[in-house]
Amino acid sequence: MSNEPISYSRRFVILVSGRGSNMMAILKQSSPGQCAAVISNRPDAGALEVARSLGIVTVVIDHTEFGSRELFDHALAEAIDRFSPDLLVLAGFMRILGTSFVDHFAGRTINIHPSLLPAFPGVRTHARALEAGVSYHGCTVHIVTSELDGGPILAQASVPVFADDDEATLSKRVLEQEHLLYPRVVQDWLAGKYDALRKSLLVKQT
Repeated sequence: MSNEPISYSRRFVILVSGRGSNMMAILKQSSPGQCAAVISNRPDAGALEVARSLGIVTVVIDHTEFGSRELFDHALAEAIDRFSPDLLVLAGFMRILGTSFVDHFAGRTINIHPSLLPAFPGVRTHARALEAGVSYHGCTVHIVTSELDGGPILAQASVPVFADDDEATLSKRVLEQEHLLYPRVVQDWLAGKYDALRKSLLVKQT
């Protein structure tokens, strides 16, 4: 067990693109002031209004206003850096982030993926799970690296797959677990549970 004191002043920034159901689950389990800001690449993202109603600072970096992914990534990184977050939380952020961005926030960016990684990385996870005939499906919280959905796994939650499941029913069951798992991992991270793993990852990258 680490002798280092746990810092309860750690803060996070959330990146969103849509309605922000995972964002809302995380905020419900967070103490006031833990979320420094909510940032979106879409000015019409429903999550922004929710965050504002809770008194959380919101920022829009509209990806359509930039001529390249690199320029967008640079502007996004600058916006995030203004808040000096200890953790960057991707919660339905629908943009692929470039290597320079990922490296800039290495060891402090996490994402939730709707499958039991390493199974079914990428998109259409629920359809692919059904097509594969698996008995269990679920979600995974992992550290973001330059490998798509390939970073170190922090936690997983599984659900059974029933014979009469379709994408909608399976997706709903998995999402319920996401809303339980992601807030727990965020709080565990802020409390220092993953510090050793984060530090070892950074050492490997140097």
